[in-house]
Amino acid sequence: MKDNMTTKTTLTALACVVFAAIPGLHAETKPLKALLITGGCCHDYATQKEILKKGIEARGNIIVDQIHTDNTTVKPDLPIYGFPEYANGYDVVIHDECAAGITDVETIAGVLAPHKNGIPGVNLHCAMHSYRFGDFKKPVEVGAANATWFEYLGLQSSGHGPQKPIDIVHVDKEHPITKALADWTTGNEELYNNIKVFDTAHVLAKGKQGDQEAVVTWTNDYKGTKVFNTTIGHNNFTVEDPRYLDLVTRGLLWATGKLDEKGEIVEGYGPAKAAE
Repeated sequence: MKDNMTTKTTLTALACVVFAAIPGLHAETKPLKALLITGGCCHDYATQKEILKKGIEARGNIIVDQIHTDNTTVKPDLPIYGFPEYANGYDVVIHDECAAGITDVETIAGVLAPHKNGIPGVNLHCAMHSYRFGDFKKPVEVGAANATWFEYLGLQSSGHGPQKPIDIVHVDKEHPITKALADWTTGNEELYNNIKVFDTAHVLAKGKQGDQEAVVTWTNDYKGTKVFNTTIGHNNFTVEDPRYLDLVTRGLLWATGKLDEKGEIVEGYGPAKAAE
């Protein structure tokens, strides 16, 4: 009996050694935990949440958990509301909700709480038009009650033009996020306007749609917490575009400190490779 137990223990230990030696299986690296929040007005979130989860997990050692509601109003009934601890245990939160009708100051403070406490953020498309109230079509004042969400984002936007292709040009090609990315042109997309770009923001890319030009990708220093943002991502064909998924994933890896200054993914956090 003792010999059998010894043999099983030895075989188990050997299997662990072999598993750890296989390149790309991340046996020794704890994956990043990302929380993806989706739901609300005007977008096919039921489909996009699955595209994002699959695309991000394929591009990095990342586990994407989801909080989703099928509510399609500007006041989605997301369970994070009233629960400031919603992101406990996560390395990053991806905000992809469209919640322009959520205006309660205390509720918004709860959504921001994890980021105030140091959890990085990734914000996509309609997240820029969420949690706003007051005269948000005019530049807000830093410190004002209706400025809190915009201060987190680093940029204030109030609307967009028609759906037409957007020519995207990376204006900072040496940033770790953009070093591996090429300029590109989307299919029909919405170009979000720029009411105010905060001093804490760093512009990565601009988009041009006819004679209209606006910042479409940027980072923000939110009280010492890294935040990545892009206004692109309305339609499913954009969200599933490999160039878009590369951008979002690299933004997430940068925000969590998993991209080095050369734009290389930190060892253990790149995509898993199948054993040969």
